[in-house]
Amino acid sequence: MQFTTEHLGTDIAVVRADGRLNMVSAPELRETVTVAITTGRSRIVVDLGATSFMDSSGLGALIGCLKSARQAEGDLRIAAPNDQVRMVLKLSNVDRILRSYDSPDEAYRD
Repeated sequence: MQFTTEHLGTDIAVVRADGRLNMVSAPELRETVTVAITTGRSRIVVDLGATSFMDSSGLGALIGCLKSARQAEGDLRIAAPNDQVRMVLKLSNVDRILRSYDSPDEAYRD
């Protein structure tokens, strides 16, 4: 899995996840989001458009990143999840706390 970060404005970071978000890659997602938060970007969008698979470890990483962002007075939102990722979010009821958007640009339009 590969993660890249793009900055939008002064406080938004878009983290693009390309590949499988599982127990091998989950720690790297946490680290990528932590770096974004420590550089002053506490509003995070995790773009899952290129994520082919997510398991419970990936889900745990997203929840941990959400907690970190909120502790920094920000938030974490997800964008463009595929059907498999949506199913994991729905079955775990995490779709109730993690807002999902069609694209990263829509995530912080409000």
